[in-house]
Amino acid sequence: MQQLRITRQNLPTDITMVLQDTRPIVDLGKWANIAEEQAAAYQSAHPYPHGQFDNFLDEQAARQAMEAFPKVKDEGWIHYVHVNEKKHGLNKMDLIPPYLQEVIRQLNTDEFVRILSRLTGIEGLKADPSLEGGGLHQSQRGGFLNIHADFTVHPHKRHWRRRVNLLVYLNEDWKPEYRGELELWTRDMSACAKQILPVFNRCVIFNTDEDSYHGLPDPIQCPEDMTRKSIALYYFTEEKEAPRKRATNYRARPGDGIKSLFIWADKEAVRVYNALKGWLGINDDFVSKILNLFNRKHK
Repeated sequence: MQQLRITRQNLPTDITMVLQDTRPIVDLGKWANIAEEQAAAYQSAHPYPHGQFDNFLDEQAARQAMEAFPKVKDEGWIHYVHVNEKKHGLNKMDLIPPYLQEVIRQLNTDEFVRILSRLTGIEGLKADPSLEGGGLHQSQRGGFLNIHADFTVHPHKRHWRRRVNLLVYLNEDWKPEYRGELELWTRDMSACAKQILPVFNRCVIFNTDEDSYHGLPDPIQCPEDMTRKSIALYYFTEEKEAPRKRATNYRARPGDGIKSLFIWADKEAVRVYNALKGWLGINDDFVSKILNLFNRKHK
């Protein structure tokens, strides 16, 4: 069985220093077989193509990745805090701990991306080495992310259409009462079709279309000393003609009432911001630094 292995010979010195052995991070042979077996179920899943896979990384690799996960800090972390979300992201590879860098690299290899293409039925998938919007995600108690469909085009590559999300959860002893479930909603936003608890070493993969609505809209209730941690990677296809560009499309749930107005207004603000990112060549990290500086001056 083919395995993707990390060895001391092909890794930078700073990574080899933290490795305890040469166990595989992800078993390519195993997941190639699973992709072949599960492709039909994935592609026909309700409410849109998706799959949930437990024991995704090698057990030791997942544990080492969880232990290496950095705490939320101003330096490096992007703080997404507005009406529609309260979470934190780190997508600068040089600031991500070495072992987590290697996990991300393995999941962005051509071999693994081909497995994703087989599972999803989408040919020509490409990994995003810039980790735009992805990388490491972390939410503290009270964090949330309103229901939305993701941005459709890479902010800095106008021919790159976003097609697939991959999330690896690294939350040991996560209990149902902590909430934080990933919710998958029907395409007409009439009901939540599925809830997925973000437990340790669980991977969720799903297609990102203009109406593949998902999120974790209810505040997380974990203890103060815990956080909801995940690795988030996005995959694209390069189109001959530039696809229609649309920012993250937040949607209100049935029964949200007056909150719906604030969700819509914030969505429009995000749309303008997303357009500016493309025109000015800025990124989330740049804006986050400005907001952090502004907040410190007004404390």
